Amino acid sequence: MYPNILRHPGPTPIPKKVELAMAQNMISHRTEEFVKLYRDTTERVKTVFGTKQDILLLPSGGTAALEAAVVNTVSPGDEVVVITVGAFGDYFVSICEKYGLTVHKLAKSWGEACTKEDLIDFLKPLSSVKAVFATYNETSTGILNPISELAEVVRNHSDALFIVDGVSCIGGAPAEMDEWGIDILVTGSQKAMMLPPGLALLAVSERAWKVIEANSTTAYYLNLLSYRDWASKGMTPNTPAISLIMGLSAVCDLIEEEGGFSKTIERHEVMKNMVRESMKALSFGLLTNDQYASPTITAICAPEGLDLPAYLGHLKKKYHLDFAGGLGHLQGKIFRFGHMGYCFPSDILQAVSLMEAGLQDFGYQFEPGAGVNAAQKVFLSSLRK
Repeated sequence: MYPNILRHPGPTPIPKKVELAMAQNMISHRTEEFVKLYRDTTERVKTVFGTKQDILLLPSGGTAALEAAVVNTVSPGDEVVVITVGAFGDYFVSICEKYGLTVHKLAKSWGEACTKEDLIDFLKPLSSVKAVFATYNETSTGILNPISELAEVVRNHSDALFIVDGVSCIGGAPAEMDEWGIDILVTGSQKAMMLPPGLALLAVSERAWKVIEANSTTAYYLNLLSYRDWASKGMTPNTPAISLIMGLSAVCDLIEEEGGFSKTIERHEVMKNMVRESMKALSFGLLTNDQYASPTITAICAPEGLDLPAYLGHLKKKYHLDFAGGLGHLQGKIFRFGHMGYCFPSDILQAVSLMEAGLQDFGYQFEPGAGVNAAQKVFLSSLRK
């Protein structure tokens, strides 16, 4: 029985060390043992977020944490800006509209990033915006928005909070929440954080806490003030995902073993470049340009004449190589190559090699080995630095 080679943008493969950590005997969340686990682990995760603020852990997917960021900071009728460059930016729009907010949607074409100039122009006629919501890494398109630049614009051109969805890149991309001026940063466990689904992580700035304290929220389970109060005791207000927190501690071990988070970021950059150069060598198109390309997910366009759904199905059935398809209007036109978390250059070489085998099965005209050679050159070049 061949194992499934999961190259999705989440869920992603789980390291054996993390699996073993999650297999430990269960403990109560109201014990000194848990308090130590919670405090030690959340302290270590701060490096990944680039913050000195507490990391709050919600027993949920990332979407619940995004909803918590909305319902705790703004009230029905408030004006907000949502920057959307794909499907998951549109999710933020839907959450805001569900809570009765007046949404100003800054929409870019799928495959394009939002630049600081875009945001400056968009904010000029708006004077009452309470929050600006943005997606750091758009999973549907492989765009990495220039979040540090957008944060600066929000600070200089409004009094709004800047709230960021980092679900598909935190753990694999640079994040300097405090330095950049992000007010709330959210991620989920099942992507670059190398865990199964079910745990959301977020951090809140001092500025945002003041807004939350003054805001009259209707949230109970997602009340961030409650999470903050219980975090001061080393606990959570409700039953947490204890096994996942045990696994998160092991994730921190792995990051430290790699040489620190800067090395983790470097690995993701190398894999991004390996994928992009290999696809160019095989004459596959790339949805995004190099400047705003994601280090965790690459959106790849089908070449003319290749039946993409049939090809992807063939790769999974014959070679057990599992890619994600396109979303929305890109369904059937692109596929998404995940290279985040527990993924290494050797995994990229394996996936590209199997892609080439599948292309030969389909009679696609290319130079055998071209994609693998291009990826290998990037990898070897990175070793010489």
